[in-house]
Amino acid sequence: MVVTAFCFSLMSLMVKVLGRRVPTAEIVFVRSAVTLVISYVMVRAAGIPVWGNRKSLLVLRGLAGFGALFCFFYAVTRLPLADVTVIHFTNPVFTALLAAAFLGERLGRRELVGLPLCLAGVTFVAQPSFLFGEGARSLDILAVVVALAAAILSSVAYTTVRGLRETDDPLVVVFYFPLVATPAAVPFMMTDALWPTPLEWLLLVSVGVVTQIGQLFLTKGLHRERAGRATSMSYVQVIFAAAWGLLFFHEVPNSLSIVGAALILCGMLVVSRARLEALSMAFAWPVQTGKKLFLRKPGSRT
Repeated sequence: MVVTAFCFSLMSLMVKVLGRRVPTAEIVFVRSAVTLVISYVMVRAAGIPVWGNRKSLLVLRGLAGFGALFCFFYAVTRLPLADVTVIHFTNPVFTALLAAAFLGERLGRRELVGLPLCLAGVTFVAQPSFLFGEGARSLDILAVVVALAAAILSSVAYTTVRGLRETDDPLVVVFYFPLVATPAAVPFMMTDALWPTPLEWLLLVSVGVVTQIGQLFLTKGLHRERAGRATSMSYVQVIFAAAWGLLFFHEVPNSLSIVGAALILCGMLVVSRARLEALSMAFAWPVQTGKKLFLRKPGSRT
């Protein structure tokens, strides 16, 4: 999930750069088309049946993912990078609520406390003028609502992924996302499509590649841990996004934004009951893999 967070933060950075000229629907289409090709190759190489077992749930995962992606990309191009990332990361709370309603996962007082904390945090990040006065840094309210919609749709996608863990391979689940999203983006793209520059083509393809890596690790993480806990591990994406925003766009959050981010993070942590050993395992795995690769005995095929 930490690898997922880093990949998605790079995706957000590149989308924000692209959004200065390239329409949102076109970014979604190219991103989905790239990951569709990669996903298909990976599924075929693994010798796994392409179409999966629970097709209706797989299609729902694809539709929810498409909606979340479109809304998130729209918000990224219109809001500060750290702020839209923080708003999007209310999704662990919604995921916990949906997992309790549809998957029978236990819902306790922590989840009920986390939701109002996250919503209060969104209010402090958005700072609407009707609440904070005309002198406040009021963000585009429509973009804030769209960012919140992206969080809710992401929670639907995460919950379906969790529900598919017993019936479908993670590669098939990942494959269905672009399989549905690619054709779904076409009607939205046709109205104002344009031909990208060479640099924009490079960024568009890179968005698809890093997202594919992130999706693969996301799906594996959701197969290994309860939905609410697993998604909350990616809170470190907020730190990555704040760093990219400061370095590339000179986006400096004010004190109220920091308060809002803290409220959202508190809500996420209340829901997740995050464990320190999960983080240590996330960072220990590449170290152990490196030892196996570089410290093997001469002549070994391991």
